Amino acid sequence: MRYKFGQHFLIDKKIALREVEYADIKPSDNVLEIGPGKGILTNILAKKAKKTFAIELDKKLYDFLSKTLPENVELIQGDAVKIDFGKISFNKIVSNLPFQISSPVTFKILDYDFDSAVLIYQKDFAQRMVALPGDKNYSHLTVHLYYKAFCEILEFVPRNCFSPQPKVDTCIVKLIPLNKPPFKVRDEKFFLNLSRILFNHKRKMIRSTLKDNFDINIGNIPFKEERVENLSPEQIGHLSDILLDEI
Repeated sequence: MRYKFGQHFLIDKKIALREVEYADIKPSDNVLEIGPGKGILTNILAKKAKKTFAIELDKKLYDFLSKTLPENVELIQGDAVKIDFGKISFNKIVSNLPFQISSPVTFKILDYDFDSAVLIYQKDFAQRMVALPGDKNYSHLTVHLYYKAFCEILEFVPRNCFSPQPKVDTCIVKLIPLNKPPFKVRDEKFFLNLSRILFNHKRKMIRSTLKDNFDINIGNIPFKEERVENLSPEQIGHLSDILLDEI
């Protein structure tokens, strides 16, 4: 069987078992899996969970899985980036995410209600998720996650646990959505969009980025002589509140 999406399939069953253990899957849980591949994780989830919803884009893999998976797995053929997760009744997410959709899927799931997620990411992406201000990996992704969820790297997974072997190592990461954000902002959408804009130009002084993107008087704006990589999420939130009065 040949595949066209550049997948890297998990072949180490011990890793899949640990993912499920980290997720603390109960018989009452409904689990969402994105990118089941050849089903190594899916079959373990099926033994533990009430129901597993597995989204697979590759039609060849979908056809293969549809003949092999247990009855309590609902296989969905489609693009996880485009599918409305609101139509799927799940409370946990466990996935070996395809590398090319790590970013859009992560931002997407944070808009839905769920108890927890255990996901495998590329190592550099995982390090961006938990970075601190001033760190080279600190990014808009970091700020977005800090505002929306508790995030923890559970373990590093060597590349030889996959076939074909990727060029990078990976990490198992746990996400737990926060009941409320760690700080308040006046307009969440504006705050997150401002963070994205600033990190798109993170080597520029904040005053330069603001001048290029907003029609405002920079005079009384805080942190204008800083670079965004040195601001905490709370400081970016404060900046967004001040800007709302200026635009």
